[in-house]
Amino acid sequence: MNPMRPSVSRTLFTTAPPERVFRYLADFRNAEAWDPGTKTCELIEGDGGVGSTYRNVSVFMGRETEVSYTTVELERPTRVHMVGRNEQFEGHDVLGIRASADGSEVSYHAEFSFSGGAKAISPLVAAYLPFLARKTIRQLRASLDALEAGR
Repeated sequence: MNPMRPSVSRTLFTTAPPERVFRYLADFRNAEAWDPGTKTCELIEGDGGVGSTYRNVSVFMGRETEVSYTTVELERPTRVHMVGRNEQFEGHDVLGIRASADGSEVSYHAEFSFSGGAKAISPLVAAYLPFLARKTIRQLRASLDALEAGR
């Protein structure tokens, strides 16, 4: 892993079918439930499709920050790609969805880059990511499984 561009990739399995997973993940407001750092996430512009923007307020490593996320790619029902930006940060969240025997296989890849004074925290972020990824995957799996349980 490049400590100047920290990234993490994980895969999970859920009982929810691909179309339901896609709809849930494509609506980034749901990050409030599955992303452990997200405090609030609201749709600012658009209809939830490509080009839509969201205001995300997150806590990361003890600091609250606001990030503007844009939906840059939606391939129904297999791929969701969001790009988050603020003055010192850019993050890519890419979620892949495939049918599996009992529901769906979801791949999650997140990559971050920092600019300005925030560059100094890149190695800390790289060290923190494995912990954050485990928590994210647990919450994401629980949220997706609950979709199927609640139908």
